[in-house]
Amino acid sequence: MKIIIAAGTGFLGQNLEKYFTEKGHEVYILTRNPKRKNEVYWDAKTLGEWKNLLKDADVVINLAGKSVDCRYTEKNKQEIYSSRIQSTKILQQAFDECTHKPKVWLNASSATIYIHSETHLNTEENGITGDDFSMNICKSWEKEFFKVTTENVRKAALRTSIVLGNNGGAFPKLKMITKFGLGGKQGRGNQNVSWIHVDDFCRAVEFIMNHENISGEINITAPNPISNEELMKKLKRQMKVPFGLNAPVWQLEIASLFLNTERNYY
Repeated sequence: MKIIIAAGTGFLGQNLEKYFTEKGHEVYILTRNPKRKNEVYWDAKTLGEWKNLLKDADVVINLAGKSVDCRYTEKNKQEIYSSRIQSTKILQQAFDECTHKPKVWLNASSATIYIHSETHLNTEENGITGDDFSMNICKSWEKEFFKVTTENVRKAALRTSIVLGNNGGAFPKLKMITKFGLGGKQGRGNQNVSWIHVDDFCRAVEFIMNHENISGEINITAPNPISNEELMKKLKRQMKVPFGLNAPVWQLEIASLFLNTERNYY
């Protein structure tokens, strides 16, 4: 297949590219800083030569969006919002102008669209979406994505939980604080962590691509969440770190400042 990954130079994009390339597929990356033969320039805002790649492609995977691993200043919040909406909008325009359209369009979303729950299981059918900055970003993102129905193009929004892998995302930071003896529970420790291994994320994307009956909002996560306390216990055990100091909320606030992120990123 000919697969196009928009904004594919980050953690998820790199793993998807490797996964599909090793299976013999032709993978192209849309990026602001093209450096390799299979990378093509785009700014995620305007049409350009990149739109020609869509012709006769099989799949488009859009991962564009400023990372939420940052402080939520007004400037960053605006960029988090606009980077997701604009990239989705310009891809729709490219689809509209394409004569031989890709059959499948997968757009990133996030499982943070759901309310925090320690008892209710948020499925696609009965999940409860909330009303805060992160949730409203996801709702606006999906609304833009599904606003236009394109004939013969199957769309799926990937409501992905925390993706764990050694080469990016949240996991290296969790390993770092565990290594330095800070791998105890964070806050109360009973908050559920929905997660998926990066290899299973790639397999899930492939599964959605290959099954024509799958469309709409799709949760991509392991079937069983784990408590924060149990997650950190398992991590300490695997890293052979004998102890880990617990971190009350006030310490997490301080740590997040030093890490230049938000406490709820974890």
